[in-house]
Amino acid sequence: MTTTQDPVTSAEKCTADFRRNPHPVYAALRDTAPVCPMKPPHGIETYLITRYEDARAALSDARLSKDMYGAMDSYRRIFGDSSVSLDDNMLNSDAPKHTRLRKLVNSEFTPRRVEALRPKIQDIVDNLLDACPTREPVDLLPAFAFPLPIIVISELLGVPPEERSLMHRLSTTVAQTGFSKESKQAQQKAEEELHAYFSELVARKRERPGEDLLSALTKDHDKNDGGLTQNELVSTAFLLMFAGHKTTAYQIGNAVHHFLANPAQLRAVQENPELVGPAVEELIRYDGSVESATFRFATEDVEIGGMRIPKGALVQISLLSANRDPLKFDSPDEFDVKRPGNPQHLGFGHGSHYCLGAPLARLEMQLALTSLFGRFPAIALAGPASEAKWLEIPFPAFRGLAELPVVLDPEP
Repeated sequence: MTTTQDPVTSAEKCTADFRRNPHPVYAALRDTAPVCPMKPPHGIETYLITRYEDARAALSDARLSKDMYGAMDSYRRIFGDSSVSLDDNMLNSDAPKHTRLRKLVNSEFTPRRVEALRPKIQDIVDNLLDACPTREPVDLLPAFAFPLPIIVISELLGVPPEERSLMHRLSTTVAQTGFSKESKQAQQKAEEELHAYFSELVARKRERPGEDLLSALTKDHDKNDGGLTQNELVSTAFLLMFAGHKTTAYQIGNAVHHFLANPAQLRAVQENPELVGPAVEELIRYDGSVESATFRFATEDVEIGGMRIPKGALVQISLLSANRDPLKFDSPDEFDVKRPGNPQHLGFGHGSHYCLGAPLARLEMQLALTSLFGRFPAIALAGPASEAKWLEIPFPAFRGLAELPVVLDPEP
């Protein structure tokens, strides 16, 4: 059993070069330190898992808890007190609480219910593309990739159109915060504003319920002792909004970038639209928007990949690395829309915490890509693919572009 290995420092994972292309670093870790101790800026003992089989096992290992209250001291040191009120949800809980919370919202995200949204989502896609300039460069992130999932999840939850930009601004502050004093203060302020907003929105739904999910959850809270508590209700609304648009938006951006950087793959999908489903799975595997699963902590000493993870340590699982593991995928660094077996990727997680919104994310991506490349077959990046600007987040959960300038219909 291995007990010591050279740790990865936070600096190594936060350099601009790493953010642009983290895959060589992860490849080296898979080879030499597949379960590696880290020295993150928050100071809590943390272990990084990078191989596919280890990651898949860890994602469903009951000894690696998602219950933040079981590691509250560590949690507060990393995220501060302001995060606690927003994180009382299914993402940060174990069974039986996780089972109860997930069951209350699961019916809204079944493949059948999601498929019924297809006409509405298509309308949103078409309207967003109608508004984009075609002959001059446009940044597709704010013009298309972000508005699409924001509008979709907002309509599901019942967030009024005039309040959606506020959600995007505040959640962006939360997602991209660093560890400096100024960053933490900005994060705390944004989280407090989000908690106040969703608390007020719940109150509005209670007084004037609609046909949306948040109204239904509020009604369930008021009439059912087994429903959500008030804090769970507010936190669940935040989780659905935050997770329901950030990951999909960044994944749409990643997908467009890699298609335009690999024109042969784009032509294959344009010539055979039935490949769009497998292409989405390949894109999630190849460069997924969720770089690492959210933290777990060891409730007892756990051995993974020959490394002893001590009780109380945090565990970070790199989905990005696991999905490029050559022990699982042939030629994993190649983008291949015809690759077989891609549903085996871990881009949506694994086990009881498998992404609730996966059917919705898949549909949004399929419609977004089909419509974009169908309407604008000559679309091109506005600059070299090698000069793409990627997010530089100090301790990243997301893998995404900072901007995506394209020309939709270049002059011939």
